[in-house]
Amino acid sequence: MSKTILLTGASRGIGLSIAHFLLSQPSKHNLIAVSRTEEPLRALQSQYSSDRVGYLAADLSDLSIGEEVVKFAIQKFGRLDGVIVNHGVLDPVKRVEDSTAEEWRDAYKINFFSALAIVKAAIPALRESRGTILFTSSGAASSSYSTWGAYGSAKAAMNHLAATLGNEEKEITSIAIRPGVVDTEMQRDIREKHRGSMDVKDVAKFAELKETGGLLRPEQPGHVMAKLVLDAPKELSGKFLTWNAEELEKFQE
Repeated sequence: MSKTILLTGASRGIGLSIAHFLLSQPSKHNLIAVSRTEEPLRALQSQYSSDRVGYLAADLSDLSIGEEVVKFAIQKFGRLDGVIVNHGVLDPVKRVEDSTAEEWRDAYKINFFSALAIVKAAIPALRESRGTILFTSSGAASSSYSTWGAYGSAKAAMNHLAATLGNEEKEITSIAIRPGVVDTEMQRDIREKHRGSMDVKDVAKFAELKETGGLLRPEQPGHVMAKLVLDAPKELSGKFLTWNAEELEKFQE
């Protein structure tokens, strides 16, 4: 059966790998792709056709976009079966003492409140389809890193949102996924842009993972998440799970 999935952060990394997996399936799923960067979204639509791909290039810190993109999905495809909240930013990469409340507020608007806006708008349609919400979380949600306070705490809030939805919305399956350390632009920024702001041991850890081939390919967690959004077991709702956890074994490649 063809399903309609709304995916944020769709232009690169994990999000792009999810998009290609979903759109390449024989069931011919539909996708609403959202990102700040338009060209990769246009390329997806060109590759798979506008009959199956709709996109919105937008800054999700504008909280009105959540309702707009859900309406767009339903207008274009008539239903919504899943949402994958995959966007986020690491900034500000600063110690608490050196950062401002305004910087944390801006980070939370992107990393948490925009997710809340999308999910809230999507709930009625997902109840109807008995759909799934996946959140791309992080190990930083449960393990602190110096200068990552805004990012990690927003991801922890996201995990709690997933757990709350698991309690409140019995017809929707809501899961937060820890994708592991993935070879993405964010990892490159950690090694290059943010190395002067982070603890030396943390920079060394991530640099060594890159040098030794220890970073995951985006397709590894991405394909698991793509399969999961289509067929998530209800008993996992509310959980925070690592992409290769035992509970997700049947979704592994």
